[in-house]
Amino acid sequence: MAKGNTLGETARDVKFLFEMGTLRHVARTWNQFGGLPLANDAEHTFRTAMIAWFLAKQEGADVGHVMKMALVHDMSETRVGDVHYLSRLYVKRDEAGAVRDQTEGVSVGQEMRELAEEYEERETLAAKVLKDADMLDIEIELMESIARGEFMGEIIHKKRAALREKLHTKTAKRFFDVIRVSNPHDWHTEGKNRFTAGDWKDV
Repeated sequence: MAKGNTLGETARDVKFLFEMGTLRHVARTWNQFGGLPLANDAEHTFRTAMIAWFLAKQEGADVGHVMKMALVHDMSETRVGDVHYLSRLYVKRDEAGAVRDQTEGVSVGQEMRELAEEYEERETLAAKVLKDADMLDIEIELMESIARGEFMGEIIHKKRAALREKLHTKTAKRFFDVIRVSNPHDWHTEGKNRFTAGDWKDV
């Protein structure tokens, strides 16, 4: 039988969960460039995890392990914030210290720290898959930005073409190629809807 937490240990876990809830209030700093309406950290984490699931399955990585790593990959940003490609040249963040402090006393804190360290070292297949997923989420978001007519999205999209070679897996490169020529609206305009399968079909 698994050992249950004490009331005090559970209270520490709950404090951590409240902190993780604040990820939805952490803005990703790309929105500095022309006020791009980007996903917040929590939204980014969700889709990155979904992408990582696809990649892990197709690359033969441990899906459960990758999913847990996806949940922790940006959790330090509740304390250190996000940085973009310009500020990264000047800003140093103590992400390892943030992870250490925010998980101290948390019931699964040791596992979280190990997952965060594995991700940053980028040596295992799981870590490489997740980093690829992280980069692919940005590509998807840039395509959404372009579909809204945002010129800055087009500029960044062009500059990021060379990043294909930084992807670790063949699956991610395939996704990258398809994402960059895809229409973000195809999922609903070309899928089952009132025009294709409903009362507007003959309109």
